[in-house]
Amino acid sequence: MSLGALDRRMLASADFLVGVDEVGRGALAGPVVVAGVSWSSIPERPEIRDSKVMTGRQRERASAWIRKSCDAWVVVEIWPALIDRFNILGATRLAMRTAARSLSRDRTAVVVDAVRLDVDGVDARCETKADERYFCVASASIVAKVHRDGIMVELASRYPGWGWERNKGYGTAEHRGAMDVMGQSFLHRKSFHWRRVLP
Repeated sequence: MSLGALDRRMLASADFLVGVDEVGRGALAGPVVVAGVSWSSIPERPEIRDSKVMTGRQRERASAWIRKSCDAWVVVEIWPALIDRFNILGATRLAMRTAARSLSRDRTAVVVDAVRLDVDGVDARCETKADERYFCVASASIVAKVHRDGIMVELASRYPGWGWERNKGYGTAEHRGAMDVMGQSFLHRKSFHWRRVLP
């Protein structure tokens, strides 16, 4: 089944279909970013895929097209202080609920990648690997990834030393080695016990 077939099936009984996905949930530093993208029809665009299988340049081009072509889009950022307060799943759910509510209107269906939301007044479906199966969620994953990567590159220029322009805040050997030398910044998630979790 081609990407978009499931979306079109859902749009047979809804006027709008919103895909919601997150990026940065497993990172040690920086925000978790959630994007929502709303479509009233699904175009034939084979270049729109799960963001994880695309190059950076492909994602940037696709994100620009998505934001120009969709009915509406939103990006929600949750930063380390709130991640540490709510835990990463709670912070991710908060951002996803915000995105889903902001894009929902009459006869809107929402597809969320792997996180159950239970939002009052929102028809939200949780689907495993939805970013591989739904055009709307793949679109959201691309927009979220490009947005968060841009944040991390900008933060790396302001706060150099941890290699965020390359590792985007994830627990690579480079990043962990820099944390051994420089310690944690205010942009690191204090609730992530990285020494115990990561090799």
